[in-house]
Amino acid sequence: MIPGAFDRADALRRLRDTHFDVVVVGGGITGVGCALDAASRGLRTALVERDDFASGTSSKSSKLVHGGLRYLQQGDIRLVYEALAERQRLRLNAPHLVKVLPFLIPVLSKDGVVSRKLARAMGSAMWMYDLTGGVRIGKLHKRISAQEALAHFPTLPADHLMPSYLYYDARADDARLTVTIARTAALRFGAVVVNGAEVAGLTKDDSGRVRGLTVSADGESFEVAADSVVNATGVWADQVRAFDEPDRPHTIRPAKGIHITVPWHKVRNDIAAVIPVPGDKRSVFVVPWGDFTFVGTTDTDYDGPVDDPECTPDDVAYLLRALNGAITTEVTEADIVGTWAGLRPLVADPEASGRTADLSRRHNVHRSDSGVVTITGGKLTTYREMAADTIDVVLADVLDRGALERVQRHSRTKRLKLHGADGYDELMAEADRLSPLGGEVVRHLADRYGADARTVLAIAEGDADLAEPIVPGLPYLRAEAVFAVRYEMARTVDDVLSRRTRARLLARDDSARAAAGVAALIGPLLGWDDDEQARQAAAYVTAVTAERHAPHLPEVALDAALGA
Repeated sequence: MIPGAFDRADALRRLRDTHFDVVVVGGGITGVGCALDAASRGLRTALVERDDFASGTSSKSSKLVHGGLRYLQQGDIRLVYEALAERQRLRLNAPHLVKVLPFLIPVLSKDGVVSRKLARAMGSAMWMYDLTGGVRIGKLHKRISAQEALAHFPTLPADHLMPSYLYYDARADDARLTVTIARTAALRFGAVVVNGAEVAGLTKDDSGRVRGLTVSADGESFEVAADSVVNATGVWADQVRAFDEPDRPHTIRPAKGIHITVPWHKVRNDIAAVIPVPGDKRSVFVVPWGDFTFVGTTDTDYDGPVDDPECTPDDVAYLLRALNGAITTEVTEADIVGTWAGLRPLVADPEASGRTADLSRRHNVHRSDSGVVTITGGKLTTYREMAADTIDVVLADVLDRGALERVQRHSRTKRLKLHGADGYDELMAEADRLSPLGGEVVRHLADRYGADARTVLAIAEGDADLAEPIVPGLPYLRAEAVFAVRYEMARTVDDVLSRRTRARLLARDDSARAAAGVAALIGPLLGWDDDEQARQAAAYVTAVTAERHAPHLPEVALDAALGA
């Protein structure tokens, strides 16, 4: 591990002073994947992110690492095969972050009858999923009785439930996965990784060849010298592309997907489920997450501002209609404790005019005449393969021969353990006797930080106040906020509550009430005075209030949330 390699001040200095082989723009899952792939091959690598790591789409996914059953229905067997292969690699390379998750597909009858055609199609799809790569998880799908299905999901309608299907996929906290990949690139391979650094333009030589970027960070602008530039900015790809090719038509067709979080007791599923949307040909996921369950996702065309998509009343109603159409309890808007909306960076198809749900999730790598390499499309599960394909293009078409002689030609990430993976199994084995805070706390931290959980534990054990929860009722410790600032480049209250922890997704109102306390906790570490602490807390509460306003739910009182 390279000491101090994930320190923002030092990274900014190195960003100014180093000539890089490649600089990656974008700190989402694809960008950090590109940075890790490039750095692990021996390339001098930098990454700049305008806001925070995973602050866009990569913190707003369905938290699943999966092949995608519906892509089989669309005939994209190759995509499913590749995704399931990547799922297995992630399970091996990041066992602390990627976990096996059973899925139920409940079969509901109409008037006591299930279409034989539907039953055969469902069974065939399950076998195809296993054969395409699902079996790599170590378990085949199986048919289970209605009673077994009810044991897993007791709020399903017993009178209409028929023998159903159980299969296996995986889950991951998308934001934690993203920041872990970024830290792996920096700590193990010396990549320079910086958040809060916005690209203001490209620099080119007299022949029109790209030679780096102009970046703005902390109120100052400076140039970053690099032989190649990778544009991995997702739904913002066309904006960055405009610096290079201002007349090029837009290539991104954003698709909005939203999720809602409800208390687990309203649903009571102990495994994930795939349920149909009444009146639509789509399904949504119902996924347990501790004391909560989240439901999603929608898939609709989007033409609004890409920086802050909203969960609209129609979006929320769509998911509630799906959920209430499959369970016997009623979930209302008043039950919703969190929402999130993200934009998928789908590659526009001039031949396609139908739903975004029917667009391919495959990725595309494009090299411009000046040498900017842009990666678009894809999905969270296949980020590693996307990154490898991107850096292959950088090596083949962009870098000069001198650079190629000192780097690895092929990707090294297939079997590359992510930071925290080594030592995770031993940590879990001794969890019950490791800390006076108890085995449950140790396991919680191990599943978020891997071996770095020992550092978080040391922080918490050194100060009883830091062993308390950040937000009452959630498992995140105040020590995790300290760790986020010291070791994970968190710069704001929102960084801590939305991404380093997931408090905002699970309990947005309670997280708003905790914002002032979080600001007071991390403020001294970041050099904030009292006014800046108050401003940070107010900014977070304002954002939560705006989020709550979109589905017309009762707003959080700003003064109450700040403890005024």
